[in-house]
Amino acid sequence: MMAREPGKKIKVTLTKSINGRLASHRACVHGLGLRRMHHCTVVEDTPCTRGMINKVAYLLKVEEL
Repeated sequence: MMAREPGKKIKVTLTKSINGRLASHRACVHGLGLRRMHHCTVVEDTPCTRGMINKVAYLLKVEEL
């Protein structure tokens, strides 16, 4: 596992709709703090958030800050 810098942040944008998606995928999107399409949030770069991002990567755009 890669060593992450403490306090590193990632910008996450929801690019596709969550309508008709699995409940666990919807939960990951809401867990990342995303509410609607084209909504952006800045989250801390941790293994937990990386796991959520990987699960719904087909719905997101991710940028390193």
